[in-house]
Amino acid sequence: MDAGPVLWVLMQSLELESVRRGRAKPMSGVMKRMGMIFRAKANKALDRAEDPRETLDYSYQKQLELLQKVRRGVADVATSRKRLELQLNQLQSQSSKLEDQGRKALALGREDLAREALSRRAALQQQVTDLETQHQTLQGEEEKLTLAAQRLQAKVDAFRTKKETIKATYTAAQAQTRIGEAFSGISEEMGDVGMAIQRAEDKTAQLQARAGAIDELLASGALDDSSGLAKDDIQSELDRLSGGTDVELELQRMKAELAGGSSSSQQAIEGGPGQNQAQGQSQDQPQDTPRFDKQ
Repeated sequence: MDAGPVLWVLMQSLELESVRRGRAKPMSGVMKRMGMIFRAKANKALDRAEDPRETLDYSYQKQLELLQKVRRGVADVATSRKRLELQLNQLQSQSSKLEDQGRKALALGREDLAREALSRRAALQQQVTDLETQHQTLQGEEEKLTLAAQRLQAKVDAFRTKKETIKATYTAAQAQTRIGEAFSGISEEMGDVGMAIQRAEDKTAQLQARAGAIDELLASGALDDSSGLAKDDIQSELDRLSGGTDVELELQRMKAELAGGSSSSQQAIEGGPGQNQAQGQSQDQPQDTPRFDKQ
């Protein structure tokens, strides 16, 4: 657990307690600095943990929720408008009924009944007028909410397209960055691999150097071979001399061969073409050989 926030809260509590008891003055400068440091570190940690793609998805989800609320509001207003329309229809039916009753009462000579029917009809007409005003108001609100829902739907669709574009671009840039880091060897994974290879090469070189040093020490006689297969210094010197003698003898033999080949070439050049023709003729003409007849 990070001790920074705990220490900050503890110091703030101590400062408030000291101020309350009158023992110390508020350390406003120190506390402001600590608060700024804490906010800076918290901001850095949040920035490291934030993924723009997740933030965009969350914003899109909140916009969808807002659009759903607007649509629900449109539905509620439309429901209220529909209820007012039903009430208006009922009141208009009752008004028409009272008007018919007033006519019938006048026809029968009952003016008092006709006056009562018309009074009731007048009260209903006032209610109808009030409901019509409310109906117009609700209808206007419904139109406004419907238009707002359509605009919000267009904005949500545009944000969704932009969100997907930004997410795709961010993902491509992130992949390109990781590939570049892998090729350049500056990524954490490739850095660990490079360090492992370097350590392996260093250990291999160290072992090779140690093996070469041991061979030299064994050859010089500074170290003894406990296996008994190593030769002593006298035998090693004799082997070295004999090896050198063999090399000298082989070198003399090669010189002699080269000298003999050069003499034969020189003699062939000095003989000239005449000698070569004579040799050719002698080879072409068959020699007379004595014949021995059988007795």
